[in-house]
Amino acid sequence: MLTDANGALANENTGKLTKADLIEEVSKVTALHWQEAASVVECILDSIVHAIERGDKVEIRGFGSFRIRQRGGRVARNPKTGARVEVPPRRIPVFKPSKELREMLAQIKPDRSK
Repeated sequence: MLTDANGALANENTGKLTKADLIEEVSKVTALHWQEAASVVECILDSIVHAIERGDKVEIRGFGSFRIRQRGGRVARNPKTGARVEVPPRRIPVFKPSKELREMLAQIKPDRSK
């Protein structure tokens, strides 16, 4: 795992940040053993998931907020057969980035090599 010029975490092999990468970074920054850091990260993620399950809004200042949005039922079509299919209403998770995160991302030039 590497840190780029902006201090952001990046996995050199995959170009994505995984839970294991987060655990490794927490372990380094806090000088906790890997297992303890794993417990911390797992506890935070579980807390976010349980709050969203209850229908609560989760707000992390400077990062963004998570909430549930109700999507209504609708009639769709099976693209293979053309048959009408009833899609029931469902709850979907939604992430809204903070103003600070949006502004930071707006300053980054897109990488067109991917």
